[in-house]
Amino acid sequence: MASKNLDPSSSPRALLGSELRVARERAGKSQAELGEPLFVSGSFIGQLEAGTRRMHLELARQIDDILDTGGFFARNCGAAAKSKYPDHFAAAAEAEALAKAIREYAPLIIPGLLQTEAYAREVFRAYQPTAPEQVIDELVEHRLARSALLADPTTPLFWCVFGESVLRCQVGGPTVMTEALGHIADLGRSHRIIVQVLPFGAGAHAAMGGSLQLMSFDDAPPLAYVQGNGTGQLFDDPTTVSRHSLTYDLLTAGALPPAQSLALIESVVEGYEHDAQA
Repeated sequence: MASKNLDPSSSPRALLGSELRVARERAGKSQAELGEPLFVSGSFIGQLEAGTRRMHLELARQIDDILDTGGFFARNCGAAAKSKYPDHFAAAAEAEALAKAIREYAPLIIPGLLQTEAYAREVFRAYQPTAPEQVIDELVEHRLARSALLADPTTPLFWCVFGESVLRCQVGGPTVMTEALGHIADLGRSHRIIVQVLPFGAGAHAAMGGSLQLMSFDDAPPLAYVQGNGTGQLFDDPTTVSRHSLTYDLLTAGALPPAQSLALIESVVEGYEHDAQA
């Protein structure tokens, strides 16, 4: 194991994961065998090695002890753990950037990856009504930076189910909503995303507890992220991820088909355009 520290400017989490794989294989351990004394799954070790999960200091210290790496991981996990996102969302946001497919259920607001600047600003201002403008500007900047994931014409696959409340709640008023929903319609019509609307008339459904995001990867096990107000939890347990995947499948079955969903979104946009001109 090299003794020098990782360069924080060169994807430290990916580098740390690569070093972990080398150290584990040098020790002759499988992912499951390394995970057992750490009380984590083999799939979690795989996600650390792939750079989709964060390595926290206490875990890094234990890994150093088990693999006899002379404190390498404890010294370097700080750089790999740095994030511009809130603690409850950081691991999910960073995994999102590596995903080959993202499926998301949004019951109340437009998902961050699809938000326009004006919409995001209204959301953050509602969350933090007394924050200085500089703080809001920074939050908006970070949120918009996430949307660069969709700049590629094909990857990642993004499939979203919206609750109808997303369309009806006037975040920022008619002008902001016209732009925000028009942006989603444009992405749908250009075949960059798949979008479905779960109408009010669908009644009770499988995800009434809150939002849900599922992520799959080329070289790591899938993840599920469940988020509430200021909280979030990332799951890698296969049984839990499978249960959340079934929830998403049930949502898509109850939602309007993509063509009808786009037609509804565009109809709502027309209504907001009329209100904005009134």
